[in-house]
Amino acid sequence: MTRVYLDHNASAPLKPAVKTAMIQAMDLAGNPSSVHGFGRTVRRAVEEARAQVAALAGVRPAQVFFTGSGTEANNLALRGFPGRQVVTSAIEHDSVLEAVPGAARIPVSRDGVADLAALDRRLADGEGSALVSLMLANNETGVIQPVAEAARIAHARGALFHCDAVQAAGRLSLDLATLGADLLTLSAHKIGGPAGVGALILADGLEPEALIRGGGQEKRRRAGTENVVGIVGFGAAARLAREELPNGARLTALRDVLEASALAAVPAARVMGAGAARVGNTSNLLLPGVAGETQVMALDLAGVAVSAGSACSSGKVKPSHVLAAMGESAGDAACAIRVSLGWDSDDAAVERFAAAYAAMAARLARAPAA
Repeated sequence: MTRVYLDHNASAPLKPAVKTAMIQAMDLAGNPSSVHGFGRTVRRAVEEARAQVAALAGVRPAQVFFTGSGTEANNLALRGFPGRQVVTSAIEHDSVLEAVPGAARIPVSRDGVADLAALDRRLADGEGSALVSLMLANNETGVIQPVAEAARIAHARGALFHCDAVQAAGRLSLDLATLGADLLTLSAHKIGGPAGVGALILADGLEPEALIRGGGQEKRRRAGTENVVGIVGFGAAARLAREELPNGARLTALRDVLEASALAAVPAARVMGAGAARVGNTSNLLLPGVAGETQVMALDLAGVAVSAGSACSSGKVKPSHVLAAMGESAGDAACAIRVSLGWDSDDAAVERFAAAYAAMAARLARAPAA
């Protein structure tokens, strides 16, 4: 049975050109901090990748520094400015919510869009300087957040502004200045690059307090010998993501067909966040009465890979905090799946999902309790 992968928001398959670049980097000998010829060759590879990631984010290479993941970058952004009150939305990724568990939480609408009036009130009522964190695209629903407007509110109140753009990269055009962000998080494996490498983008003049100390790598912002092979792969993936941005309409069209087919076959299903602007690759389908984990397992048996929310919460049988923040009951918030398309998705994959989803619902769906 040919299997279909529709879980790109968890981790996108490695693009062939990225794999080629990484294999070539494996032949490089030397430490990028060494001053001899071997070290300088490796350093050039790292700096070329830095420039490629910078181009994706619309910044200068000097504003990019590499981390071991998007999670690490988010932790550094939120914990790197001690003394600032952290304010986030209620639908952020766990790597933001758990970085500062005591942070203030801003509510969202039924469609999952952050309440900017509530943000302004919270900043006005707070004491001392603040740091606001709002993602650009939600990892579970794909809903696009009003980041530029939120940044203007934050800056007017004297706060710094961080944006987790991990799920937006390669799907939306990124530009640090246009977004108004002071800090921006990216991750390689969401755009067809390797897992285990991320980046934090800094506005000029910002210097977060390092979390990992040791040598002078990454301008003393993140100690430890750089993951050269991973960084080269990140650079290649960033270049391809930027080049392929104009092709985003293809995924949006596929997603629309997928949702229409799913709702036609399973009228009880709902598309979460459908009333808001969304990135074109993500569908969150809620089927009342059928646990998301059960749906995922049934679809997996049919050869279709999807998820029941953030992959970083796998193994935790609990309702989605994103859907709960959008006003869904605990029962319904546990009954959704996320279908996320990517660079290798095609019409056949969507047709396969629609057939499997209809068959799964026919076997498992029941009317929600009154």
